Amino acid sequence: MINNKEELELFITNNWNEINNYLDNCFKDLPAPFYSSVDIRESKNKFAPVDLNIYPAGFNNVCTLDLDASIGYFKKLIVKLAPTATSIAIIPESNTKNTFYLDHLAILGRTIRDAGYDVYFTSPDLTLFDGKDSIQLISHSKYDVEIHRTRVCEDGFICLKDLPDVKIHLAILNNDQSSPLDFKWDELSTPVYPTPKIGWFKRQKINYFKYYKQVADKFCEKFLINPELIQAKYMTIENVDFSSKEGLDNLSQAVDQLKETLNPATKIFVKASQGTYGMGISVVSSGEDIAKMNRRARNKMDIGKNKIKFTSILLQEGIETILKYDEMPAEVAIYLIDGHSIGGFMRANSEKDSQANLNSKGMVFKKFCISEIRQNQDHKAKESVYTVIARLATLASCYEIKEVL
Repeated sequence: MINNKEELELFITNNWNEINNYLDNCFKDLPAPFYSSVDIRESKNKFAPVDLNIYPAGFNNVCTLDLDASIGYFKKLIVKLAPTATSIAIIPESNTKNTFYLDHLAILGRTIRDAGYDVYFTSPDLTLFDGKDSIQLISHSKYDVEIHRTRVCEDGFICLKDLPDVKIHLAILNNDQSSPLDFKWDELSTPVYPTPKIGWFKRQKINYFKYYKQVADKFCEKFLINPELIQAKYMTIENVDFSSKEGLDNLSQAVDQLKETLNPATKIFVKASQGTYGMGISVVSSGEDIAKMNRRARNKMDIGKNKIKFTSILLQEGIETILKYDEMPAEVAIYLIDGHSIGGFMRANSEKDSQANLNSKGMVFKKFCISEIRQNQDHKAKESVYTVIARLATLASCYEIKEVL
């Protein structure tokens, strides 16, 4: 039995092929997300995914070498999904004032274009266009990003309002749909990936981490690993209203109950089950911290992106990161295409400590390259451990997708 972190690292780096063959077989009959990103915390004692995004928004933070390596993954996946496709559309978030997000769109679009496709950005959100057929935007790094108004052709394919000769053969959804887009997805002939049915209007972190525990436990049983080495402990609480304070007593008691199973110094992450963009997260030391929340703190936990009302809560063991970048606490984000790790970066935050939520104001990004890690080689690199954790985390999301299809 592998019982400590050092043994786990050695096992993964020395058995890279066998582990990835196992994961490949697990993915084989499941609907993997088109792409995904996984936030991973590394402590003195474990590695654990703490969040997964099915609509990742940080390809601009992935290093150039990894982006180059990802071209082949995009090509292989698009050929599998739409063998005759030549025109690809990316459907973005509606928050086009975020110029860093526009950097992400530009880099994502360029990478898929380098795979041999015509790439367009299009949105069915009419509020973006102010009556126009397209909008021209400039990203933080001065890339031009043009978004076309979506129309549906007579044959059901996605077309572009101002480019009548363009027909979209495959659409890539990059809108997490915290608020569902007003669009008749089921009537389209153009295939859309990831499925629009799994946006944050539907997804629940409490459901996702249930699936991750199942995936992680099965993996650990297969390879004789202590499952606590690759997951954070958690609990779920329903019917909480931070505005009216209804359910806060139950939440407070649950925090203390989870705390009893952990090192006394460990903090608890209180996460809105549908929270995204780092929103709807508080870090507490005890149930008393819940009882003492002021109105400002409760308001932060009450309403999220696009006015989602948070009522389901995930309590998660706070993994104290040992990673640092320029003396700032840091965590790892791994990006994947079709369940295969293709790159990543470190998220660091000078305004936070090692037990805090780093996906918040003050964060910066440090690119690192993992493209030298290949499926058919053994490796002695820490990054290989991150990629296995990220693949397991993405495998869990396959069951979320299967549930809605």
